[in-house]
Amino acid sequence: MSEKPGLNSLRVLAHPLRMRILSLLTGAAMSAAEAARELGETQANVSYHIRRLHEAGLLDVAEEVRIRGGQAKRYRHAPESGPRFTHDRPEEERLLAAVMADELQRRTELRLADTPASLTDAELWVDEATWRQAIEKAHELGRLLHEAAGPPRTDGALRVSATVALFTLDPGR
Repeated sequence: MSEKPGLNSLRVLAHPLRMRILSLLTGAAMSAAEAARELGETQANVSYHIRRLHEAGLLDVAEEVRIRGGQAKRYRHAPESGPRFTHDRPEEERLLAAVMADELQRRTELRLADTPASLTDAELWVDEATWRQAIEKAHELGRLLHEAAGPPRTDGALRVSATVALFTLDPGR
């Protein structure tokens, strides 16, 4: 994927629908119309957000297909394409964290009762070796889930939510 303007900006992810689009397009390449149907949104709205995500380098054109006499682009998200958190953009990181928190709340409302789940929240002190191990396991978990992601409603697949945010804190505050 080539670097495009805005790739280093987290602001493009600050819209909740864009987070949902990225999640959806991790499991399958889709056109704006297909994604809109799956998300229950208008095609115009989804198309607009897909363009912004593509311009930011977060979506690739996976294929172009003929649909009813026209051409439609199908987009795919590669999770490793996303911008990395940087210390020089704290206001954008806070904005992204707020969107992630809202998305987690939306997904929690969709949770099936009496099914296995894991919820953990902690602010604690650990040694550096433990911290590095935790970060590597989080990366491994992310890779596992993203590589296994399939199209929506795939037979035998579970619709799941995964949100992981690990970072060190200012020890003086």
